[in-house]
Amino acid sequence: MTQSKITIPVISQEESNLVLDNGDFDDFWNNSKLQFTVTKYTKILSYAQKIPLVDPLAFLQKFSSKNAVHFYWENPNKKESIVACGITKESLIRSGNRFEITQKFVDDCFNQILPQGEVALSRTAPRIFCSFSFFSDASVSDQDFPSATVFLPRLQLVKKNKQCFLIVNYPLKNPQDKSEILNKINYKVATIDWQNQENLVTDGQIKSNWEKQNIFSTEHSQYFRNVVGSALESIAMNEFSKIVIAQATDITSKIPFKVIQSLHNLRERHPDCYIFSIANGQGKNFIGASPERLVSIQNRQLVTDALAGSAPRGKTNAEDVHWSNLLLRSRKEQREHQAVSDFLIARLRQMGLKPYQLPLQLLRLSNIQHLWTPIYAHLPEYIGPLEIVAQLHPTPAVAGVETEIACEKIRHYERFDRSLYAAPLGWIDNQGNSEFIVGIRSALIEGKHARLYAGAGIVSGSNPDKEFIEIQLKLQSLLKALV
Repeated sequence: MTQSKITIPVISQEESNLVLDNGDFDDFWNNSKLQFTVTKYTKILSYAQKIPLVDPLAFLQKFSSKNAVHFYWENPNKKESIVACGITKESLIRSGNRFEITQKFVDDCFNQILPQGEVALSRTAPRIFCSFSFFSDASVSDQDFPSATVFLPRLQLVKKNKQCFLIVNYPLKNPQDKSEILNKINYKVATIDWQNQENLVTDGQIKSNWEKQNIFSTEHSQYFRNVVGSALESIAMNEFSKIVIAQATDITSKIPFKVIQSLHNLRERHPDCYIFSIANGQGKNFIGASPERLVSIQNRQLVTDALAGSAPRGKTNAEDVHWSNLLLRSRKEQREHQAVSDFLIARLRQMGLKPYQLPLQLLRLSNIQHLWTPIYAHLPEYIGPLEIVAQLHPTPAVAGVETEIACEKIRHYERFDRSLYAAPLGWIDNQGNSEFIVGIRSALIEGKHARLYAGAGIVSGSNPDKEFIEIQLKLQSLLKALV
């Protein structure tokens, strides 16, 4: 890989003089507060350009500061990465119909955009990034991640296979400034040392010190077992048929956690998961390695995953096959999985769609394996991505059956706020494509403190001791990555 493969504009002396008097442009590029307000009438220049191949985490490290909003998303097996830094326009939704309000923001924002540069490819399309809390009425005490956060970033990096693009979303104070701003963007892009971002630079500390420590207190483990026992009694009385009980475990480090290096560890350890990080600009990062896709829409083709029912991976091939066979034959695991697939099919049909599903299969991850059923449907033009998200969240894989009763019980049983845990996180582009994952196998990091989340599905036949072992297994995958 060399820079010579990429066409970078040649900057004339006249154009280079533009950098001497940038004003608003410098504020924008340096992620400082703009000196003017971006309204629904402000035109936004969205300029896309191919750049040399870079490591998305190296880009994030370079262009996002500690107190800046960012959204990082990488699927190593799919060779796909997206990084969003800074805010051109955003909305924080704390009440009301959050999915409809978010969709209105998305529609208005895309109507303001003036695409420029290399816009022929779908990967260069401007994206809007969204995160939703698990419960619509996010706790008043947890305003760090409200009911919904939606934003158009200042800088967006998209990497797919062996191509990399930078998208700059600049709000035009005066539309007639478009040509001048394009020159300034070209100058900035041409003067960036992309070779220094080919690979992530670490300070040497990439190995976790947590995996050898027992962080599971007797009190927490006993409380979890008691909750599972109580839930099983309710299931026996037909109050509900399934509930997902989560546990939050808090740890404290002697030094601040290194988010970038922890994300690097996650992508190395979990190449078949979605690696993600959401920063709220106030020092809090929600990171994780999620195996669960809520919905993906490409060219009006919808895919969602029924993912429920778990077993560990074996240390040998024979042991791995043994666990796989037990999982496939387990009536308890099959009931848990069937609840999810039935829910997804029913919800899609309620919208007038005609879903079809592939045969049941196994999704094998590095430390755990799941029962998995991909479900497909064609999406008409009149149905937007967020209508699908609103219809499917929360699935029985993270809540239970019946959904409303399970959610009420979750509030009763769990002694913490779920916040973004098990909630929809994703993006929408201006061509109607989108992808949302479920924020499981995750941790909330702030300085020296980290809260780790993991959950287990409880159905008739569940064993409290085995469910706690499953929780530990999921938390350990995070522990081994944190540095």
